[in-house]
Amino acid sequence: MVAAGRKRRSRSALAVVPATPSPPQLTSLLALLASSVSLALRFASDRDLLLHPSQTLELDPLVLAAARGVSRLLAMLPLHLQTLTLTSMSLSPPAPSPPLPSSWFLRLLSESHSLPDSAWRDAFRMSRPAFFQLLHSLALSDPAAASSSLALPPDHKLGAALFRLAHAAPARAVARRFGLPSPAVAARAFYEVCRAIADRLAILLDLGAPDRIARAVPGFCALSLPNCCGALGYARIGDAVIAQALVDAEGRFLDVSVGWDTAMAPAEILPRTKLYSSQSLVLANAPHGELIGGSVPRYFLGPACCPMLPWLVTPYNDMDAKNGMSKESIFNNVHSHGMRLVRNAFGHVRSRWRLLDECWKGECQEALPYVVVAGCLLHNFLIKCGEPDPEEIQEGAAAELFSDFEGEKDKEGERIRDVLAVHLSLVSRNQ
Repeated sequence: MVAAGRKRRSRSALAVVPATPSPPQLTSLLALLASSVSLALRFASDRDLLLHPSQTLELDPLVLAAARGVSRLLAMLPLHLQTLTLTSMSLSPPAPSPPLPSSWFLRLLSESHSLPDSAWRDAFRMSRPAFFQLLHSLALSDPAAASSSLALPPDHKLGAALFRLAHAAPARAVARRFGLPSPAVAARAFYEVCRAIADRLAILLDLGAPDRIARAVPGFCALSLPNCCGALGYARIGDAVIAQALVDAEGRFLDVSVGWDTAMAPAEILPRTKLYSSQSLVLANAPHGELIGGSVPRYFLGPACCPMLPWLVTPYNDMDAKNGMSKESIFNNVHSHGMRLVRNAFGHVRSRWRLLDECWKGECQEALPYVVVAGCLLHNFLIKCGEPDPEEIQEGAAAELFSDFEGEKDKEGERIRDVLAVHLSLVSRNQ
């Protein structure tokens, strides 16, 4: 009985062992697999205008990896089975990459009339009119010009650079979508466009331009901050550098300083910036605001991580503002609304240009400050064009918080803050 039981179990065990596929079965299976991958590749190349760029950037590497896997499987077969597989597919081997005229970007240009308005914003974070206005403003070199560093049409250079900046797309993916010869050419086009943005749009960050500061005052008056000219803030970009920025009440960048070591505190950075050395000229010869309790010169709002200065007004510490109805608490509440303008401006830049939050290492890290400035200039340009802000605001990480400044406070700065606090307390009571 035991022997019989063992025999039955042995037969049962043998029954579940799968049979090795025969050559015809194997070739049919590979043919189906190869055909499926071929259809996926065709869909990804012919219908990519119907997909969001983020979808195609995720789909493309997966389909290409599957295609390489099928190719490796075919290469492992004997030659006669390879022939049988290709015959059963009734297909020729994959065709080479399409030439430039059939690139994704040229199809986008030719079919723009039939695509929704969102297609350009999804791809380049701006509308089609804003794209071509930017192209005109940058005056990128034409391939026919003797001085052209890259033999590419200007619209291809700009499109490739914006697409990479917007989606953190690898240079290889950018080259494929724009019909560029190689990833190296895509990388060169990116840095050429960033350089052109820094040169041609620099006026949008010129703090010393006539009336630039004066135009910022009314926006802060609407926030009950009379004579305020801007809000100063800091952000860590790509875990590689710290950026300092001054913005107006509309979220427009007035000054940007990037490239500071992440180990530095804002109180160490500020005295080394151009803003610090030029603020006396920028804010000079301006009328003082007369409020109850004294006069208030023009000033900037500053975060708690910075020192109090005659021209930089920081919030009260938590102990001073512990009573929710005190003038100190009311001032801090209004002050935080002003500081949110800087956080939102950085958040909009990060949302539009996802490349900034990627990990930058080695030689690429040296270029990051220039790319951040280019992103801020584009932000200002799009505000000027009336383009809507991104619906999503990319917030900084918790590690972006900076420690409060613990040093000595400027007496004149404290006087200005106290006058503003009394003013805001009276405004609050009358509302």
